Order: sequence, then structure tokens, then C-alpha cells
Amino acid sequence: MEVAGQRLPVVIRRLERARRMTMRLSPDGREVRISIPHWTRSAEALAFAEGRRDWLARQLSTLPAAGPMGNGSTLTFRGEPLIVTHDPEAARKPLISEGCLILGGQPTSLAPRLQRWLQAEGRELLSADLAEYCLRAEQPCPPLSLSSARRRWGSCAHDGAIRINWRLVMAPDFVRRSVVAHEVAHLLHFDHSPAFHHCLKTIFEGSIHEANRWLKAHGRSLYVPFG
Repeated sequence: MEVAGQRLPVVIRRLERARRMTMRLSPDGREVRISIPHWTRSAEALAFAEGRRDWLARQLSTLPAAGPMGNGSTLTFRGEPLIVTHDPEAARKPLISEGCLILGGQPTSLAPRLQRWLQAEGRELLSADLAEYCLRAEQPCPPLSLSSARRRWGSCAHDGAIRINWRLVMAPDFVRRSVVAHEVAHLLHFDHSPAFHHCLKTIFEGSIHEANRWLKAHGRSLYVPFG
């Protein structure tokens, strides 16, 4: 379907437990996702999306502006906005100081260096989160893989491998940690059963509802362009 001048694929999923139709835009804004009860026709789902075209357009408007990060751009780190400041006399490695993220080096390489810095910071924070929640869940800590997925924030495979989207380092700490806790709970319950939710509530210290609400409202803002 076409929304605000963009052509977006519509992905329809039939869920056995679904009792109503729900729709959302993927975090990166590249597709419309509709979940429907198994008895619902695809044509009804498409009509549902067509009738909410204005809502989808408003969701698209929340996506970060196109164009790579550079001097003067605003970058969020652990939920706090920082002004990217290029200083030829500064070190190449970014330094946080008084609301600014200061770095030297060639101005043409700012964007990829900022991405590498965020990924390194993300790996350190997420590794610590994973170790902590595995300890709380009394599970061995699996190796952490960073994900660049545009469809999900985290995943836990049947073999216990856990992948977390590195862009969560830009979100507030409680949001990032909620995703890690969610995947650790899947080490014990590979579903979304009451037992899974009880486990998650037991190991996570914050409000899962608040974290999910933040991701729903602001998750697309984490997909800032770096290239």
C-alpha cells in the first residue's frame, strides 16, 4: 500500500490466540504488520490498513530524518541527547562532555566512527545485562551476538543463542535491559505462556509495560542513519 508517498509491503500474520485485528508499523518504518485471528480473511486486513492510512502516515513522520550523522547532529545515548561536535584537535574516540559528544579525526568519517563507538558501548552494556539476568534466572550465560535487525529488538534461538539489537544502547537503560531480560526468560520458556511472563516479572526489576510502551512510541527514533 502507498502511505505518504511511500510504497510499503503489508505483512499479515494469522495467530491462533488472536481475538482481534492489530496493526503496527515496523520499527524501521519499512513495512506494515497486521496480526489477525486465524478465521479472518486477508482482504479484511488490507481494508483495515487502508482505513488507517492517516495513522500510518503519522507514524512514518516520527522516523529520523534522512541523512547521515555529522557535526551538529543530535545523537541519543542511553536515553540522553548529545550534540555531535567535531573538533580537529580532539581524539578520534568520542568523548562525552557537557551534553556534547566530541571527537576529532576526519569529518568525512564521523558517521561510521560514531556507529562503531555505539556498537562497542552497546556490547559492553548488553554483555553485563545478559550476565546479570542469567545469574538471576540461574541459567548459564550464552555468548552475546549484536544484531542489526530491522524487524525485532532481540531473539533467542532454540539452541540458546541470544541476539540483541545494538541500537538499544541509544534507548534509556530500563528499555535496553527489558529486552535482554525478555530473551533470558526465553531460555527457560520458549513461548509467551503465563510461566514465561512470571519468569520475566521475577527477573526484571522494572516495568515491562513501561518499557514496551517506550519502544512502541519511540523505537523508530533509534534508526538514525549512519551511512
